[in-house]
Amino acid sequence: MAIDLVSLFPNMVEGFISCSVLGRAIKNGIISIKLHDLREWAHPPHYTVDDRPFGGGAGMVLQPEPLFKAVESLRRKESKVIYLCPDGVPLNSGVAEELAQEKHLILISGHYEGIDERVREKVIDKEISIGDYILTNGTLPAAVLIDSVSRFIPGVLGEEKSLTQDSFNDNLLTFPQYTRPANFNGMQVPEVLLSGDHQAIERWRKTEQINRTKARRPDLINNQISKQ
Repeated sequence: MAIDLVSLFPNMVEGFISCSVLGRAIKNGIISIKLHDLREWAHPPHYTVDDRPFGGGAGMVLQPEPLFKAVESLRRKESKVIYLCPDGVPLNSGVAEELAQEKHLILISGHYEGIDERVREKVIDKEISIGDYILTNGTLPAAVLIDSVSRFIPGVLGEEKSLTQDSFNDNLLTFPQYTRPANFNGMQVPEVLLSGDHQAIERWRKTEQINRTKARRPDLINNQISKQ
């Protein structure tokens, strides 16, 4: 998997991708992440990439020319261009797993009041939102997307089983986790986890997943039922 991120603030992501799981995946050559400043495709001497919106209104809009040039410069035959925006498709595990099958992602980070609509109509393949709230720009959502997608790429996680135990796998939240000591200030770890009976442990974990999901995210249970 290769990922190119186009942003006005690529340095916001530099530290993020160099640490932990992503850092190891990049070092091991499993994924490639390149960061680009949109101004690379703007005209000197001012390298302007935004202008006032036609029709008036607050804020500025990213111009079409630098965005078109950026995508044209980075696009490959197998590329998929993603725009991070509040009105995109909600990001979930299914979307992340689907994108993990791609060979090359170009992520476009918006800013100000967004990007010129002509870019969205002609250049963007998929629009994605990470939640029903507004951020200063799309760079942080792009980082979230990179992290969630990379987990589905074989070899990125140190232990592949951890992926199947994550929240939202099979539309269920994860089960409670415990570690040593077995008794902390009178709070005891469930006996089944100390039993060594792996089948009983798996049954307990599945039950806990279902109960927790019903209590905290009943919408996930309803979605699972509607798909059956």
